[in-house]
Amino acid sequence: MAVFVLDRGARPLMPCTEKRARLLLERGRARVHKVMPFTIRVVDREAEDCEFQALRVKLDPGSKTTGIALVRETVANGVAVVNLFELVHRGKQISEALMARRGHRRLRRSKLRYRAPRFLNRGNQKSGWLAPSLQHRVDTSMAWVNRLQRLAPVSAISSELVRFDMQALESPEIEGAQYQQGTLAGYEVREYLLEKWGRTCAYCGARNVPLQMDHIHPKSKNGSDRLSNLTLACQCCNQKKGALPVAVFLARKPELLKRILGQAKRPLKDAAAVNSTRWALVNALKTTGLVVETASGGKTKFNRSQFNIPKTHALDAACVGEMGGITDWQKPTLCLKAMGRGSYQRTRLDKCGCVRGYLTRSKSIQDFQTGDMVKAEVTKGKKTGSYTGQVAVRASGSFNIQTSSGLVQGVSHRYCTVVQRGDGYGYSLVAKTDAIGTPPKSRMLRIPRSTSSA
Repeated sequence: MAVFVLDRGARPLMPCTEKRARLLLERGRARVHKVMPFTIRVVDREAEDCEFQALRVKLDPGSKTTGIALVRETVANGVAVVNLFELVHRGKQISEALMARRGHRRLRRSKLRYRAPRFLNRGNQKSGWLAPSLQHRVDTSMAWVNRLQRLAPVSAISSELVRFDMQALESPEIEGAQYQQGTLAGYEVREYLLEKWGRTCAYCGARNVPLQMDHIHPKSKNGSDRLSNLTLACQCCNQKKGALPVAVFLARKPELLKRILGQAKRPLKDAAAVNSTRWALVNALKTTGLVVETASGGKTKFNRSQFNIPKTHALDAACVGEMGGITDWQKPTLCLKAMGRGSYQRTRLDKCGCVRGYLTRSKSIQDFQTGDMVKAEVTKGKKTGSYTGQVAVRASGSFNIQTSSGLVQGVSHRYCTVVQRGDGYGYSLVAKTDAIGTPPKSRMLRIPRSTSSA
């Protein structure tokens, strides 16, 4: 991956290679400014003395994961990939926490003590209001766009304007005054089915094979072209099924039949979240003052197919918008998992919402906080060794460290040294993907030896 570079005044310079960064550190011309993502600060250079190239941040918004790519614009409208990121949102955890809190409050009001009912006491929601789980996706995406602006001289932004026209997909014959959502743009029916059915054959579960659209109720027997009557099948299963109704074809597999019929009626889970946040994200990106380019999902898929790029969230982001070519895309991807910054809740609750334990009032224990990245050098005892990872603090001073190989419990704070303060994200490195699309593996990042901050 490219290394971010700052000048003496912490202003962004052009990113450099790992080899050049290592030489600058060894010769004393730079110091480590930040470990994740790895950033150095030179001590003998100012931004005014340097030349810059056009850098662009590209986004591929998603419900669970947003792909981010930092690219350098080259000749003939081409791009060279500088860094790849995958931002994992925690919208589901936020939604579940709010639902649990609502259930606990309802239980306390109804069974434990009487309180006046709460309704009609919430002010009118502002225009453009989003649920917390949806607003989180916009906020985290903007947080990393702003962070990349502080780490690199970004001059433009490209974002995929994903649109799932659910009404047109469910009822293709709809028209006139009934059609209020606009024409279908972006994902076509086939791409929607690929997302809905997980890019696998509905009948045999085959992956990484050419898939065909299949009518659950045969079209020759008055089956419709509605989305609820379409699924994906490999060529072998499609030929075996032929014009048979799915109930006849899967007569010996009732569980599979029930699952297919149930999944066919359910819309794509992430479609609503993507629809709700797409314009909010674009409007937020415009506040950065940079040129914002929007493109459809169909254009992204066309670019990926034209240049034979495997499908990942980060590489999808690199293929967003107009481009005449792409180079240096075979890079590892830095996975950014939103972990949160703790909770205001000071108690543990059981399944009924009753208090079963109290948390410490202070988040800081022995100058450590949960989420900090630490390095522990244990010199004696059963846990002798060196451990690097995120720490979970305890009031007793005996900490837990989450490393790449697993969880290490009961490490004393006396052996720990802070590498980087927690910023609400967990970091892991995803191995680079080849042109065939080999599934990547994740691993924790290795901490460099020099961790002094300038």
